[in-house]
Amino acid sequence: MSSVPDSIGVAVVEMARAGRFEEIRDLFAPQVRSMVTPDALQVAWRSELERRGPVTSLGEPVSEPAGAGVVVVKVPVTCEHGELTVVMSVDGAGLLQGLLIEPAVAGSWAPPGYADPDSFAEREVQVGSGPLAVSGTLSVPYGDGSWPGVVLLSGGGPFDRDQTSGPNKPLKDLAWGLASRGAAVVRFDKVTYAHAGQVADFTIADEYVPHAVAAVRLLRDHPAVDPARVFVAGHSAGGKAAPRVAAAEQAVAETITRQAALAGSPGLSPATPASELPFGLPASYWLDLRDYDPVATAVALDKPMLILQGGRDFQVTAEDDLSGWQAGLGHRADVTIRVYDADNHLFFPGTGPSTPAEYETPQHVDPAVVAGIARWLTLGEAA
Repeated sequence: MSSVPDSIGVAVVEMARAGRFEEIRDLFAPQVRSMVTPDALQVAWRSELERRGPVTSLGEPVSEPAGAGVVVVKVPVTCEHGELTVVMSVDGAGLLQGLLIEPAVAGSWAPPGYADPDSFAEREVQVGSGPLAVSGTLSVPYGDGSWPGVVLLSGGGPFDRDQTSGPNKPLKDLAWGLASRGAAVVRFDKVTYAHAGQVADFTIADEYVPHAVAAVRLLRDHPAVDPARVFVAGHSAGGKAAPRVAAAEQAVAETITRQAALAGSPGLSPATPASELPFGLPASYWLDLRDYDPVATAVALDKPMLILQGGRDFQVTAEDDLSGWQAGLGHRADVTIRVYDADNHLFFPGTGPSTPAEYETPQHVDPAVVAGIARWLTLGEAA
């Protein structure tokens, strides 16, 4: 007999198939509903079907508890030209706290060749305190020594501790690779993943800083870690937030263009509805982000830094994004900037122009990236 969350998950997919997106919107919990529009749901669904063709069948839903009374339900969907998975967070009242459409997993994660699971131990940890505490994983090398420590921050979005994306787990790649090379590592579920629906009105600082600072303290308090050598390594939006952490500070194209213009315009105010802004994020988020200059924040820090860039990255590019970091920090002897020409946004190596389709095949973080971070942590220089 299927569970209530399973039944809700299947019902939501059937509503999407029938084009009943207003009914789906009405199933969201009140604190989330204001950030969801039927048009956005319709655009997301139709864009997937344009790639994969009409739905031909639904698989059996799979559910698992996610804490705080929330159950994550995954409904496999088979289309004429491919598969996808609809992922929903359902609370105890049977209301949706979140909804994602993911590519079907083409394979399971396996340790990269540069990881040695026999060289380190892992255990579950709690990061932060109070109702918004999250779960994480601490990886510590075996043996004596005062290891450097690293806190890993995933990119923007409600990611788990591994930054799971289809069959790939880039933060787990990094954690295992660095732990195999003499670094203690903490990675943790983002608050937007662990407590979906409870952080609707938040800023980039709220999204990263409290838990990252707690993770840094966790490492500094560990007897096997050198408290003077604890670092923060952020990917994508996590990299943008890293200077703020270090400073201890607590759909259609036209629609997206209009929303982006409004987010950057003088007319943006706290009263601007989230439904009119990119990704349904509240005005407070964009107002805070607009006033935040990560390069300037980093320049003001008297701390060594390692900045890595994928040469094939089309999301954060060397030409438009890295150039600012080079201009602000490239002259400093305690700052190392390295471009990995073959790597894309996730630091997966390849050839030719990078595309989103690259993210849907099983891969691992470039071993040169892992070696470079490890060498910088231990010797203060990139490989």
